[in-house]
Amino acid sequence: MATSEEKTELVEAIKGPKFYRITLNGYGGESAYMSISKEAHDFWHPVCEEHSDYDLSTYMNSDGEEDLEFDNIESVPPEAQFLHDKDDDNYKRPWHESHTEFEHSYGVEWGSAYITVEEVDSADYSASYVGDIIEGENLQEMLSTLETESNYELELTEMGCEDEAPEGTEYIAQMYSSEKGTFFEGIVETIGAFDPKKLKVYTTEYLNGEDTVTGVEYEGTDIENNGGDTNGKGYSAHVWKY
Repeated sequence: MATSEEKTELVEAIKGPKFYRITLNGYGGESAYMSISKEAHDFWHPVCEEHSDYDLSTYMNSDGEEDLEFDNIESVPPEAQFLHDKDDDNYKRPWHESHTEFEHSYGVEWGSAYITVEEVDSADYSASYVGDIIEGENLQEMLSTLETESNYELELTEMGCEDEAPEGTEYIAQMYSSEKGTFFEGIVETIGAFDPKKLKVYTTEYLNGEDTVTGVEYEGTDIENNGGDTNGKGYSAHVWKY
């Protein structure tokens, strides 16, 4: 004889699938890590230490065509122009497409992520709103509470780490575009009501020490990120010896 749980699942299956839109918003951004020469490091590091990262950010965020206006330096010597690709007619690459880039990240910061779950009427990107399930809860606190209530039988988060540069890397430059808004939006199809205990969030710690949300699963299936909508809040740039 079927259990009450099995009967409930059968009834829900007969009713047909349900659809839920999951969004993650908060503070986060895009970051690029690239290897640079000792000469580039030795030029930029004292500039940033003695003043600020303004001049380094100005150089990294330019398109290479305009006359740059720096605060604390007159110009950038050739040996410090690490975004210029000598194998491509000295073309200055955008900071997010550096020819020496070895790591790239984008997403909402784990500590500032908020989750919203809405029931919608289909799996289409433009699906219509039906009702609220979770309204702007702090993601970290919500998952921690669920794990506690479940006696830690669930692993609702999985922490990864990308805090190592390729072998042979001695000096690193990083550019970070700080953003605020929605970083993740995806729709999940379920049989029955949405169960937050079936959600799993993946985070990755990068070289700057920040944990970034890099993936979301429901019942073991990856949820495709259909993109979001963020506003830029500013840039920061750093160089250091690895």
